[in-house]
Amino acid sequence: MKKLKKVLLVLVYLVLLVVIGVFLFFNSLKPDYAGKKTLHGLQSVVNVYYDNYGIPHIYAETETDALKALGYVHAQDRLWQMELLRRVAKGRLSEVFGEDLVKTDKFFLSLGIDDHSAETVANLDRQSEMAVLSQAYLDGVNEFIEKGPTPIEFYLTGLDKEPFTIEDVYNAVGYMAFSFAMAHKTDPLLTSMRDKLGEEYLKDLAISSDTSTVWIKNYHKTEMDSLGSDITASVSEALEKLPIPQFIGSNSWVIAPEKTKNGKVIFANDPHIGFAQPSVWYEAHVNTPSYEKYGYHLAGVPFPLLAHNRDVAYGLTMFENDDIDFYYEETNPSDSTQYKTAEGWKKFEYVSKTIKVKDGEDVEFTYSKTQHGPVLNHIAEQISGERPVAMSWIYTREKNEVLNGLFGISHATNIDEFKSALPNIHAPGLNVMYGDAQGNVAWWATAKLYQMPDSLSTKFILDGASGKEEPLRYLDFSENPSAINPPWHYVYSANNQPDSIAGMLYPGYYLPEDRAKRIVQLLDAKDDWDKESASEMILDVTSSVNPGLITELIKLFNVIPLSNEQLVQIDSLQNWDGHYSLKSTNPTLYHRCEYFMVKNTMEDELGTEQFNQFLATHLFKRQIAWGARMEKGKWWDNINTTDKVETRQDIVLKSFADAWNSLVEDFGPDPNQWTWEKVHTLEHQHPIGQVESLRKYFNVGPFPVNGTREVINNLAFPYDSTGYYKVNSGPSTRRIIDFSDIENSISILPTGQSGNPFSKHYKDQAEMYVRGEFRKMMMNTEEIKKSAASVLTFKSQ
Repeated sequence: MKKLKKVLLVLVYLVLLVVIGVFLFFNSLKPDYAGKKTLHGLQSVVNVYYDNYGIPHIYAETETDALKALGYVHAQDRLWQMELLRRVAKGRLSEVFGEDLVKTDKFFLSLGIDDHSAETVANLDRQSEMAVLSQAYLDGVNEFIEKGPTPIEFYLTGLDKEPFTIEDVYNAVGYMAFSFAMAHKTDPLLTSMRDKLGEEYLKDLAISSDTSTVWIKNYHKTEMDSLGSDITASVSEALEKLPIPQFIGSNSWVIAPEKTKNGKVIFANDPHIGFAQPSVWYEAHVNTPSYEKYGYHLAGVPFPLLAHNRDVAYGLTMFENDDIDFYYEETNPSDSTQYKTAEGWKKFEYVSKTIKVKDGEDVEFTYSKTQHGPVLNHIAEQISGERPVAMSWIYTREKNEVLNGLFGISHATNIDEFKSALPNIHAPGLNVMYGDAQGNVAWWATAKLYQMPDSLSTKFILDGASGKEEPLRYLDFSENPSAINPPWHYVYSANNQPDSIAGMLYPGYYLPEDRAKRIVQLLDAKDDWDKESASEMILDVTSSVNPGLITELIKLFNVIPLSNEQLVQIDSLQNWDGHYSLKSTNPTLYHRCEYFMVKNTMEDELGTEQFNQFLATHLFKRQIAWGARMEKGKWWDNINTTDKVETRQDIVLKSFADAWNSLVEDFGPDPNQWTWEKVHTLEHQHPIGQVESLRKYFNVGPFPVNGTREVINNLAFPYDSTGYYKVNSGPSTRRIIDFSDIENSISILPTGQSGNPFSKHYKDQAEMYVRGEFRKMMMNTEEIKKSAASVLTFKSQ
């Protein structure tokens, strides 16, 4: 018995030692928010004051020192996110996640982002201030890689840490330039639809600009002189597997002093980006004697894309311009290595790449290029066919000065300096929003725009052989859409159609007018805006379009065959103001009806695969209101029925019946149980969280959330047959900057500042975000130092 007791005691000690060892190991992986560290090459001491939400306030004597410290603290909270983002353009995701990502790697390698970055870096002036500061940031990142703890994700994937280079910075920006990807989802699909169904069907799609919707107005003080569907499928498959979020849309408005209570500019911005964990932005406040910015940083990028100080504020939304064109190429029938151009036959260029695959053999592949760009055929297995389709993308065709542009806007001290940096941002197309302490408000669309021949739609695959469907000229930046201090005293953007550019409506993948209409309604109605009312507006969940659409369609109902429960719900819908709250049932019934209406209208012609592809486009979002108001058209008829020709009324009534039956099946016969909170939920997903046993440790949520697609608080979701609306994109931050009280400007992140699951700041803002709360963006030095939760001090070795 004594022996057994001794054995048991030894076992207990061993288990205790293992538990202690595991605890100490995991504890060692936490970020260090306090203490003293050495950082090679610093000119003087740098102090980093962390506030209660883990946001670093970096105080240094020089900007080079500050950027070096920024790189270190950014990496200790977000190294895994940085690692994934830099791997996308290089085609190195399969190295982490295995063969499931091979198609994604092939696709991104064929875009040429990495090759374009390498070419840009080869010609970079390493002595320029932009390059010196970028390298200082990278030095900080790399010192953390060398000295800091390894994030848990590297252990779980077996990945080795590698130093970062300036090419990685350009590749991160290149991914951002591509990430909204609407041309890939739209143009080949529309071409396939046209070839399959004919022009008559396409005339009833919201492809072109709708002159009846709300546009963003320009203001200048002076006058200024079968394969297509396959491509869409392959691109959709590649993008669906991305372990990092995509940029989607955004809202922003900047209110001039004439419309504010305190006579100073108020700036609001909430970029809409795919939700993920960690969330996309890393906040940091950098302060030196000659430079200060409170900024939001993309993983691995030294200069903030959103920022403010006491003098200026700026933010971004997606312009949604069309900067990608597809071309059919004609292969020489007697020499398959040549393709036809207006000048004669030219040789295809061939590019070979190798993809390393975790737990698998390397994958080698070769793709061809024409004068337009990479040929997409055979990059993915499902794209076969003899007719090559090449992709022309402005980002890789033009000299890359985007990082210079980001450096320029982050260092501008006034509106003129700010504007002068914008032409460097040739892609992605961005609406850049601006406000300052002097009372200026402005909006510029930044992109390298070009003019195509009249009557040519770039929403279809073009003819690459004739030379007749090429850009006629590139527009000067002065011709881009913009508004500076307009007489209506505000500027805004909601990714909607901008007014005419150089005498033409510029083609794009603009979102419907819903958010824009609501923003304009609210801004026009009030002349005493303050921080509180602006923060209420950014949380607005009322649709400006859906109630009118319901009023239009309910006219088609025959009430006689409806049950009492159905009559009650229809009456409720008819009186609905479009407000999306958690306990409301109107949104649930409305969206079920909307899905079935689009499905019953279009799936019979398109087939299931193309219909689901269509649901993933911005065109679908524009089509909802446009199509529902269409009294007659070929789409209404169900081609699978032979005994009748269906009308709009037939489709509306069938869709209501289908929606009702599906809700009864999912939630029971009592409509009071069909609340929005049961179907509209948000879960922030980490790539490792896809493993079910690890989901609760890495993912954040799920939470029931109010809001919906295309309201100001744009908590959007994809439509599918499930009838559940799992939110996949929305405000990546909500910022309100009031120049009358700059030190008390407010913001929020969707989850937390840190991407390290062992950090207390991994998800400490998640419930605040869902509740619509804010926290202060601290700028007062005395308050920052006095209230700091911890201080991390860096000294040179």
